[in-house]
Amino acid sequence: MDAQSRGRADEFDPADQWVLNPHTGDYELRLNNSGGDSAGASQASGPRIPRRREPVGDGDGEHGNTNRDGGGERRDQSPDGRGSGRRGEVPGQRGRRSANGPRGQESSGGETAGRRSRKAPKARRKKALLWTGGTMAFVLVGLSVGGYALYQHFNGNLNTVDVGGAGNKNVFDNDAPINILIIGTDKRTGKGNEGYGDKGSVGHADTNILFHVSEDRTNATALSIPRDLITDIPECKVKQPDGSEKVVPGTQNVRFNQSLGQEDRNAGCTMETVKEITGLKVDHFMMVDFNAVKELSTAVGGVEICLAKPVKDPDSHLDLPEGKHRIQGEEALAFVRTRHSFGNHGDLDRIKVQQQFIASMIRQMQSDSTLTSPTKLYKLADAATKALTVDTGIGTGKKLASLAQELSKVNTKNITFATVPVLDNPAEKTPVTVVLNPAKSDQLFAMMRDDTSLTEVKSKKKAAKGKQDALLKGSKAAAGDVRVDVYNGGKVPGAAQATVTWLQNEQGVLKSTNKANAPAKAAKTTLEYAPNQADQARALAAMMGLPGSAMKQGTADAEGLQAMVLTLGDDFKGAGTPITGPAKVPADIQQANADKAECAK
Repeated sequence: MDAQSRGRADEFDPADQWVLNPHTGDYELRLNNSGGDSAGASQASGPRIPRRREPVGDGDGEHGNTNRDGGGERRDQSPDGRGSGRRGEVPGQRGRRSANGPRGQESSGGETAGRRSRKAPKARRKKALLWTGGTMAFVLVGLSVGGYALYQHFNGNLNTVDVGGAGNKNVFDNDAPINILIIGTDKRTGKGNEGYGDKGSVGHADTNILFHVSEDRTNATALSIPRDLITDIPECKVKQPDGSEKVVPGTQNVRFNQSLGQEDRNAGCTMETVKEITGLKVDHFMMVDFNAVKELSTAVGGVEICLAKPVKDPDSHLDLPEGKHRIQGEEALAFVRTRHSFGNHGDLDRIKVQQQFIASMIRQMQSDSTLTSPTKLYKLADAATKALTVDTGIGTGKKLASLAQELSKVNTKNITFATVPVLDNPAEKTPVTVVLNPAKSDQLFAMMRDDTSLTEVKSKKKAAKGKQDALLKGSKAAAGDVRVDVYNGGKVPGAAQATVTWLQNEQGVLKSTNKANAPAKAAKTTLEYAPNQADQARALAAMMGLPGSAMKQGTADAEGLQAMVLTLGDDFKGAGTPITGPAKVPADIQQANADKAECAK
């Protein structure tokens, strides 16, 4: 399916064949140079790549065609000015609607090829480019983004890995946040990369970014996870080339980067490790090596960076004066790999530099100079898909494009970069690794689990959250009057009994009962109560640190000695540990905004 295997490079350049359809506002790909659309001409000039077609009345729930004639199908004009009845074809130069005729009427024979087709309004053309070109491009050192609708053409570029139950088989869920793990490996593949990385490495998780997109798509958090973080890697299942399944046992107290490559672990194991650390289920992964930075930065026409001081690094070979620069290829790779020229010359400072590079690339992706250039868009999508290894859940061009459309809904100013809060490893005399700083990391992870934005965002969801939080306000019953049944639907063994013991001995809730395991697993902790138990519910929520979203008030009053029902979910960490995250980012957590350019220091 590779483009290079379907035609000589000197025969055509697909990037130069984009044509604006004046009736739809879409840019569509036509590989023959004539105004017609004959198959023979297309084959003579190179391989035919399917054009993007909007779904029309197919009931699949995706965006529909806004340009309909009569019965709902989009009708394009044939070169002779008559309705062809075909969908998705690029109209010939002579076909157009009459300027004075009613909608749906064809042009008269007197309207010749010399007449120009009516141009789509500027705002509409821009929207068309956003849809056809995609906008996100966020893949390594983290950057994923930008596939567009040449689905079949790009399918052959992708490498896929089946991660089994570690991921999400659906591309996205409109009623849930999206968590994408972007992994940059240290595997030395590709021409010119012999001097980089760990010689002979099977490819470890060298650069790691958990990209969390909010449920309402108004904001996103890009959380960097240090490769030298000491953690536990859980047991994981890996599919072998012959289709069999291998169970890789868990390992304690090792570097995070060993969650990939070591002992045949695949990206699914890294996804499970991230879930173990953060409590966030990872839906999909995107993995790349050194070539991705070189190819993507070149495809986009260079990425602008800023240096607060001159840099001459003998290890990465980066040699640039102070000030702004536009870098690509080898120079871009040298920049993101440099660790001895910024801050304290450590990996945490390199993470900051990588975040600045990614933020700049996102801005470049969404700039007019990229969105209005068919050549750049084509080269970018081609380079991105060739550089990517993804899970099977997003393993086609069409699925990637659907994901890109979801990601593109997030305004750049609402994308926040942060790094997992860590401390130097106290077990090392001269620290080279780090450990979690639970006082800060627990709060940050809780914010992400609660889908709380790290930036101030106004949205319908925020208004709904405010309404839900109002359930926590009001009078509270005395602890001795609180009556509750506790079920365990989470992953902490014995959580129900531990919670009841804590409630009775520490909080004075003597009318609490352990009901053992819940009928089904629960992702989130919930408290179900009747309207006349609201004061009890508020009291228990305050003790447990429950968020407003956990409050599930019924419609009918409780009768007699009926108890409330508390179901502990996967977000429950232990009795006495608040479930809700803070409303604002804890102090001193490193963060940066994708919309603002910063100079590397």
